Amino acid sequence: MVFFTAVNIRKFVVRASRLSELVELGTLTSPAARFLDASVRAGLNILVTGGTHVGKTTLLNCLAAAIPGGERVVSAEEVFEVRFPHPDWVALQTRQPGLEGTGEIRLRDLVKESLRMRPSRLIVGEVRAEECLDLILALNAGLPGMCTLHANSAREALTKVCTLPLLAGENISARFVVPTVAASVDLVVQLALDPHGARRVTEIVAVPGRMEGDVIETEPVFEWRDGALRRGIGLPPRLERFERLGIDVVGLLNEAG
Repeated sequence: MVFFTAVNIRKFVVRASRLSELVELGTLTSPAARFLDASVRAGLNILVTGGTHVGKTTLLNCLAAAIPGGERVVSAEEVFEVRFPHPDWVALQTRQPGLEGTGEIRLRDLVKESLRMRPSRLIVGEVRAEECLDLILALNAGLPGMCTLHANSAREALTKVCTLPLLAGENISARFVVPTVAASVDLVVQLALDPHGARRVTEIVAVPGRMEGDVIETEPVFEWRDGALRRGIGLPPRLERFERLGIDVVGLLNEAG
């Protein structure tokens, strides 16, 4: 009997560690970077979405670098890729089962366990399956968080976030999940590759928490228009969080327009 072992080596190259460096690389515009920095400091819940190899993890790291140093951050990943400077950060990683089929630690287990560590912020490296339910429940309970997700657009990302929790069990219904997602997610940041292969943020969408039937409403804060990322008509939710920090986010966005 012949056994074959497949080894997948994924090398993560850090080209940017701050939002300002993404501006220098052309991934973001300066107004969008200032808005995202303010949104992280204000504690908004952010989904970083896009296809494969578009820079989701890099952007997540840059967003995490904007978290105030006095907050406790807990991250959960399948493979350690989240890297950002922070004085109080606990990094958790999943574990495959041993030869006896025991000892497995799933991402869902880590998300649950992280809530017992008194985090100020929760970061999930990539959401793929039923752990999405535990994440949105944590966000809905008032714990600010961020994660990455594979999707072709911000709208598709919200649809996927509403679908993945259904994998957690037959007792989970869309009637519960969809309004919970609408109330939990604040911003969706979509990345894509341009025709020349450069990584670009193509839209930043606000989720105001409203629904039209079973469809979550969105507002474009920044959108790809005329070959560039430009100011949209939307405003972020939870304006009171910006006000508590003394951030005039409306004025900031008006300058971008």
